[in-house]
Amino acid sequence: MSKPVVDRARAYDCDMESLVVDGQYEIPATELDVTFSTSGGPGGQHANRSATRVVLSFDLEASAAFDDHLKATMRANLGQRFVNGRVVVTVDESRSQWRNRQIARARMRDLLTESLRLQTRRRPTQPTRASQRRRVDTKKARGQLKQLRSRPRHDDPS
Repeated sequence: MSKPVVDRARAYDCDMESLVVDGQYEIPATELDVTFSTSGGPGGQHANRSATRVVLSFDLEASAAFDDHLKATMRANLGQRFVNGRVVVTVDESRSQWRNRQIARARMRDLLTESLRLQTRRRPTQPTRASQRRRVDTKKARGQLKQLRSRPRHDDPS
């Protein structure tokens, strides 16, 4: 008789708790998908046999934690991190799967918190008179330096 195979990824998932973003939005653990794989790189047999790389993904579009306005803001601010309606964080820094999970959760929380912030628009300003003068003076000094490097000209026919 063979033993039943336990899906390690799901077994570790059961102890995950919800993720609190920006102190007010709570993402239930059921909306976070965690997968594990071997991380590669140095580490010998441990790196080849242990599933320590953590990929934490969150389906922003299907989430009930954020309203449509916030989702639009987050989509705009996430940029390349937002792929196919999901936010994905991959961590393989540590040899420990548990530690990589903690790092991935912290990164996801920070990433989502940062994506909630409205980007302030830059107000265009005119350069000050003093800054314009400094710029012109620097250009003149650079031009004179280059002039001194050139060969002396003998214009006078005497």
